[in-house]
Amino acid sequence: MNWIEALLLGLLQGLTEFLPVSSSGHLELGHAALGIQTEETLTFAITVHAATVLSIIVVFFKDIRELLSGALKLEWNESTSYSAKILVSMIPVGIVGVFFMSEVESVYDGNIVLVGSMLLVTASLLLLTYLAKSRNKDVTFRDAFLIGIAQAFAVLPGISRSGATIATGLLLGVKKELVTRFSFLMVLIPIIGATFFDIIRSNEPDAVTVGFIPLLVGFIAAFLSGLFACRVMLEVVKRGKLIYFAIYCIFVGSIAIFLG
Repeated sequence: MNWIEALLLGLLQGLTEFLPVSSSGHLELGHAALGIQTEETLTFAITVHAATVLSIIVVFFKDIRELLSGALKLEWNESTSYSAKILVSMIPVGIVGVFFMSEVESVYDGNIVLVGSMLLVTASLLLLTYLAKSRNKDVTFRDAFLIGIAQAFAVLPGISRSGATIATGLLLGVKKELVTRFSFLMVLIPIIGATFFDIIRSNEPDAVTVGFIPLLVGFIAAFLSGLFACRVMLEVVKRGKLIYFAIYCIFVGSIAIFLG
């Protein structure tokens, strides 16, 4: 992998991690377009995922600090309740990660027809949000678990994690700003967990490493584009403009299916 490919893939990761268009699906399409094998990108995946985690921490630093401060008081309060809801949301994806990891990894084989089909599923979820009745409610424990199920399905390439979780929250009647905040904060621990898993795998004898310059370029690109996409997504959901991303997913998904 050279630095130009790293730049393109880093931008793809940062932008699509938070915009509702599926980062995993776009990276699969990017790998196919650039002719990069999946096993060549393990170390790179660790780097760009770390960059996106850092971008979330920067954007939501105040929220994260308040949650940690409240949790350290060792009493049941608003912060500990919110943290508990985040933990509940992690249960479905945790089950998938522990018991079905090999099955999940088997679908990341460059099958762009699958990616295209799942992008159409993402588009359908985004379009469904226009049928949602806004009840301006907070995230309940039941909502957190259902949103977590949506996140578990987003392990498939082409199903957007942010799109699936935010759409599910909106369909449940959660206030737009609250479900967007919850969607971004709930992904921190799963991404960190996946990153540590990739680090372990990168120490395997047959792991392929990437040069320092491509890693640095990819990290910077993913971090800066992640900051941009995260802030844009907050405004997009607030203004109810998800239909544009639905149209985009239909367009890209249809092309992927056709070319596949």
